[in-house]
This record gives sequence, structure tokens and C-alpha cells, in this order.
Amino acid sequence: MTMQTQEKLTGWIDAHFDEQVAFLQRLIQKSTDTPPGDNAPHAELVAGLVEAFGWHAEQHAVPAQAVHDYGMQSITNLIIRRPYADGGPTIALNAHGDVVPPGEGWTHDPYGGEVADGYIYGRAAAVSKSDFSTYIFAVRALEAIGVPLIGALELHFTYDEEFGGLLGPLWLLEQKLTRPDFVIAAGFSYNIVTAHNACLQLEVTVHGKSGHGAMPETGHDALQAANKILTAIYDALPALGKIKSTVPGIDSPTMLVGRIDGGTNTNVVPGKVVMKMDRRMIPDEDPVAVEAQVRALIEGAVAGLPGIRLEIRRLLLSHALRALPGSDKLVASLQKNGGQVMGQEITALGTPLYADARLYGEHGIPAVLYGAGPRTVPESNAKKADERLALDDLRKATKVVGLTLLDFLGAQNADPAA
Repeated sequence: MTMQTQEKLTGWIDAHFDEQVAFLQRLIQKSTDTPPGDNAPHAELVAGLVEAFGWHAEQHAVPAQAVHDYGMQSITNLIIRRPYADGGPTIALNAHGDVVPPGEGWTHDPYGGEVADGYIYGRAAAVSKSDFSTYIFAVRALEAIGVPLIGALELHFTYDEEFGGLLGPLWLLEQKLTRPDFVIAAGFSYNIVTAHNACLQLEVTVHGKSGHGAMPETGHDALQAANKILTAIYDALPALGKIKSTVPGIDSPTMLVGRIDGGTNTNVVPGKVVMKMDRRMIPDEDPVAVEAQVRALIEGAVAGLPGIRLEIRRLLLSHALRALPGSDKLVASLQKNGGQVMGQEITALGTPLYADARLYGEHGIPAVLYGAGPRTVPESNAKKADERLALDDLRKATKVVGLTLLDFLGAQNADPAA
């Protein structure tokens, strides 16, 4: 591409940046707390907003029973298709609109989209309603500069990443509604994520028998049994810490129990305890073997305890994202354009998190994570109070994505998919 073409694209983004910020504010102001996960109204909002650009958003509602069984209230996934001339690849841009509830400690309205001191504040300002805005305005800039384009773009806006993406990107793929050649998924501005951890989540129900607190011998204490499981889990952590990944940016596996519910009253022997646990797996591990090991660890902790029965239910098995043939082309273009826009090297690393991008990877589609955000998750306050995004990072990431799309879809450029 010529320098003049690049400047036209980045100049368009600068000229429309106030509009882009206002667009993001509208997205933040519409709650998508998950749970409860009543997210179809937000999809309807987005579909209405893009109509103003002359775009049509396909609204793919997931059947109500499947959503209810999943633990959410409503999911409508969006696909916005932008076809160009024949001869180029199809690139999908994916971001998720569901968010964790805001919690306490905010000094800004979590649904205000307030702009202050160069930042926009609100739940999902950084993860990842920001990249609805990044991707939409990058595509608008690409189309506005008047250069011939080949191939196609698809915008995938989905609404269940916090639950694992199974009724978001995976559902779109399994319904054969899409099959892109490349995917860029929501991420941060100063690093391209090329790999991420897998995740196993289990619900462990410990059944005992309630008894009067004055006669505890008449019951079987489920909490006492649960304590043995907790001890076994946390005793296993030092050994996990010695396992090291070969993927730069990823260290060791982790394991924790994130929630415990049980008992009926202060003076009653607990007859039932439910624990929810999370085991992060590095890309080097085999998820099937890890799940078998974790189940054996839990079962072994209470083996032989009288009156105790276990139920172990898998909540989630998220596979790792790994680099696939073709992802290097995405990385090369993003690094080149990122270096130009940011004025510094853009790294390409793995992350211990897991995201929806893996679902494209599981279908053999090269995918990387790149979007608007700081260098690290803690800097953004993602999933904490006062989540925020630097407006300068939003502007720059939009330019990087737009220039990368031009690399792949500009008819005057060599085809990176060839």
C-alpha cells in the first residue's frame, strides 16, 4: 500500500474519532451483566446502530431452551458481512458483549461510559465492547478511502464469552453460518496473543447427612469432607508450579476453588456442600489426562469416608489456542502496522487467560487476539471496579486493525493468504 493510502485511512479514523467514542459509550450504557445474561437487547441495539452506516446485521438468536439450559436468559449473535470483489480471503473480527457484573468499589458509573482524563470508564470499556468499536470503525475507514478491495470481512459480535463461548462463536461455526479464513479476536494494543491456556471447570457436590448440632455423630459432615478435598487441591499446587510451558508468555498450570456453598444452619451438621473449581492448563498439557488426574485427586481425598458421596460435573472444558499455519501472516501484518502506529515493537506472546479465539482454532481457522487496551489486564481494571480504556489506545488500535485489513484485502497488495 502507498503512504498516501495509509494516511487516508488513519486520517479518516482521526476525523471520526469523536463519533467512535460516542458509539462505544452507547454500548457501555446498555447492561449485559452475565449472569443473568439477558443479552439479546444489546445485540438489537448494535444492529440498529450499524444500520445508520448502511450495514445489515444478521441477528442469529440461539434457541431459548438451549440458552436456559446453559444458565443464561437470552443470546442473539450478530454477523455483519461485508463482501468485496473475488480473489481475497475472508477475515472475521470477533468481540464479545457479555460482561461480569460490576461489583463494588466504583468511583465512576459502571454503565455511564464517562470520559475523564483521557480515559473512558465503564464495565466492558476494555473487555471487550471496546473492540466492537475498534473493529467497526476500522472497517468503516477501510471502506471509506475508496481503494479496490478483494475478499470479504465479517464482524462476529457474540454474547457468552463469560460462559465459555459455546453458544457464541462455537454455535455460529456449528450452525455453518460462517467459515472465515482468518480471525482477529478482541485483545489489547501492545501485544498480539498467539496462544492461550486451556481451562477445566468442575462443580464438585459433596453429599453427607444432616444432623443436629448437639449430636453431630448422627450426621455425616459434608463440610468436613469438603475440607479434605480443599487440602488435597492446595497441596497439589507446588507440583503444578514446577511444570513450565514452552510457549513464551505462559508460565505454569494453576488450580483454585472459586466458590463454596453449603449447610443449612449454624446448629446443623452440613449435609451438602457444593464447590466450583478452576484448573488452567498450559498448551503443553493434555486436557483429557488433566481432567482424569483432577477427578482422581478429588475422589481420593474422601475415599473411605463413611456416609460421603461425590458428584463431579464438568462445567467447562476450554481447549488451548495454538498457532496454526497462516496465523504468522496475521502476526507479521499486525506487528508491522503496530510498530508504525505505536512507535514501538508489538510483541507476540501467549497468555494464561482463555478466550473465544480458541473456538475458531479448534475448527482449523488461524486466529490471534488483537484490539484496544493497555499492556496488561490489571492496568485496564478488567472485571474490577473502574474498568477503563485510554482513548489514545482505542484510536491507535483502530488504525492498526484498519491497516492490517488493508494488507489482506487491498486489491493492490500481494495476497497474504496466497
